[in-house]
Amino acid sequence: MRRVRGMASLAGAALIVGCSATGTAQPAPSTAHTSVAVDGPWRAWTKSLSRQEASGTCGATAHQVVCSTAPDGLLGVSRVTGAITWTVPATGGGGKNGGLVVDAADERAATSGGHTLRAANLRTGKAAWTHRLPSKRSYLGMAAADGVVYALDAKSDAVQTEGYTNVALGAFRASDGAALWHRAVDAIPYEGIAAFGGRVYSTDGTKVTARDARTGRSVATSPPGTASYGGVPLDWCPHLISGGGYLVCAGSSATAGDAFPPLRRLDPVTLGPLRTAAEDPGLKPERGVISSDGVLMLFEDTPEDPGTGTWNAYDLNHPRRLWSYDTTTEEAELSGGRFVTFTPGNDDTRGRVITIDLHAGPDGTGAAAPRMSPPYPQSRGGEHPALIAPGGRSGHVVVEPTTHHALRSIPLP
Repeated sequence: MRRVRGMASLAGAALIVGCSATGTAQPAPSTAHTSVAVDGPWRAWTKSLSRQEASGTCGATAHQVVCSTAPDGLLGVSRVTGAITWTVPATGGGGKNGGLVVDAADERAATSGGHTLRAANLRTGKAAWTHRLPSKRSYLGMAAADGVVYALDAKSDAVQTEGYTNVALGAFRASDGAALWHRAVDAIPYEGIAAFGGRVYSTDGTKVTARDARTGRSVATSPPGTASYGGVPLDWCPHLISGGGYLVCAGSSATAGDAFPPLRRLDPVTLGPLRTAAEDPGLKPERGVISSDGVLMLFEDTPEDPGTGTWNAYDLNHPRRLWSYDTTTEEAELSGGRFVTFTPGNDDTRGRVITIDLHAGPDGTGAAAPRMSPPYPQSRGGEHPALIAPGGRSGHVVVEPTTHHALRSIPLP
């Protein structure tokens, strides 16, 4: 999914449900495109996007690409032709889009923009539900798992001088938007949250808290952690990375400094620390993804000379660093059991998508050897491309250039 990267369908007209003082239901706005049923496998195509259509974040299911639009709209794109098959128009007003979560199993995509949290039905292309915060609060981080959408919100009237205050975490049923619980939490709002296995996790930098997905009740807190640089205490867990049932503490890409806490794997049940890696390069973590068999892919950069980072592969089950791949982009996904990213922008292979065996790395041979796509205009470094991985047996990935707005579906190398 591009960064920052439904349950039972509704048979009748969707409803917008306000979650503030009144909680009254209102008719959903009409869609600008008629929903189109699409059958058949993924195919190769290129689709130009308008500035508005490319103003949010894109993800994918096995059946379509889904994008959010500023500030709180959504649209669906055909896996066969790249045509826009449905849109849920934004509710109006300015502001940036706050991101996207796609829950294919429950047929829902959710997005936020300022005071608004909205969801669309992926099957019908209709607006499913909407929640609105009071004017002085904003939605900041999102996650979705097991039929529940989670959203961090905070008081935002003093952002420029004091930062976000009074942080809270809400849980909403994906199918109809019913509010399950809403609790004040200790959390760094812009670092987001992790959700899996019937729990939702947040960090305030000094401790990690796990909450029960059904009730919001705190069920585990990590023991105090220590990290320091030159005798100066550091937040030991400012950022959470999750995937495949694993949970890892790492440094934050938002840190303005040259010292970062080491990686720390946590037990998802007790939140006790587990041995993570035999070595720590001491670089600034920018983004991480974790495979189902416990390989953490972490993009790490030097704070003094950013932009020439390295993807490092860590085996979380047998703590060690497996391999490294020097590149210039933190854009990457996991698909088909392989690591997918772009080739470096400073050599003869530039402008290509490359897939690498998670365990063998770039020096793998035979079936485990790296595989590269042909060069595409949309994959050039100057386009600042992102990757979208549908997963499953799609056999394709989608490249999204962010300079000249477009989507391009290509066969997975």
